[in-house]
Amino acid sequence: MQLAVLPGDGIGPDVINAALPVIETVGLPWALEYGDVGWECWRSGGDPVPPQTWELLGKTDTCLLGAITSKPAREAEQEQPTRLRVNPPIYRSPVIQLRQNLGLYANVRPIRDLRNDQFNFVVIRENTEGLYAGLDFRPVPADLWEHVRVHPNAADSGREETAATIRLQTRTGIERLVRFGFAYAHSHGFDRVTVADKPNVLRASSTLLRGIVESIAEEHPEIEVEILNVDALALWMVTRPERFGVILAENMFGDILSDLGAGIMGGLGLAPSANLGSSGSYFEPVHGSAPKMAGTGRANPLATILTIAEIAEHHDFPREATTIRSAVRTVVERRHSSDVTYDLGGTATTTAAANAVLKEIER
Repeated sequence: MQLAVLPGDGIGPDVINAALPVIETVGLPWALEYGDVGWECWRSGGDPVPPQTWELLGKTDTCLLGAITSKPAREAEQEQPTRLRVNPPIYRSPVIQLRQNLGLYANVRPIRDLRNDQFNFVVIRENTEGLYAGLDFRPVPADLWEHVRVHPNAADSGREETAATIRLQTRTGIERLVRFGFAYAHSHGFDRVTVADKPNVLRASSTLLRGIVESIAEEHPEIEVEILNVDALALWMVTRPERFGVILAENMFGDILSDLGAGIMGGLGLAPSANLGSSGSYFEPVHGSAPKMAGTGRANPLATILTIAEIAEHHDFPREATTIRSAVRTVVERRHSSDVTYDLGGTATTTAAANAVLKEIER
């Protein structure tokens, strides 16, 4: 298998370099090919995903992404190459580009108790629509203003000082996510699918969602299905995480719930993810690029190591995936100060924490 490796920005290269030896140690027969992505690509060439990176992704089987720095529009414009400022390109998040161009509609976030083994569930977030579909306006376009102006705050503020974002829900997006969720439940031994929504407030879009969920659920009578208010679901994730199997959510709800799940399992330093679609894929630890920590040796590499396990499982190397997860679990359970980084209460450097996992694999 050919694996594209895109270290990215900030602590991305730190955690990638520390984690990659796991591949050889556990005996995965992968060929690695490196590419560039992220903020430095934007600053030097005006494109955070340069053409040669797309070429690399086209000829490899999947991708391991480190972490990517992303900044608001004003900062992005200020850091453009001087030669491009006359006719400046528009900054587009590399993550959004990867998901849209590769058709990766499902963001899979496993939430596992690595200390006491009391819960094991997954949040699957829809990647392409919802409130993150990019339908975000200021000022509000004239045709949309006719709907927005009926709100008293909008009427008082006026069109120029009103912003509006549309939550896009489509049968195409919902149906493929729900079918993916049921398939994931079957393949991973889960007997419950929970759909996060807010049907008592978002009545029209939630009615579309409910109809699709109930129709597909009829094809899977052996799996329990429920639709829960997202706020109640968030509470139960904290107080009763063991009750969940597969959680499906639209883009923004899934974004929030998956980070909450990372907190439940011990922090973003333990959180892997997969971005999957009908054909392509890429995998990444879900923590940010933390530019101020770059090169300090403080970043936790365990999320990246667990992400490698996700790649292995998805590409039919289940034994190796289990070995990696078992080694990480042992290190996390043991919590020797010299084996875990500061966020887990230890004093280990990025490299030392990764080496602790390597030693467990070698045993």
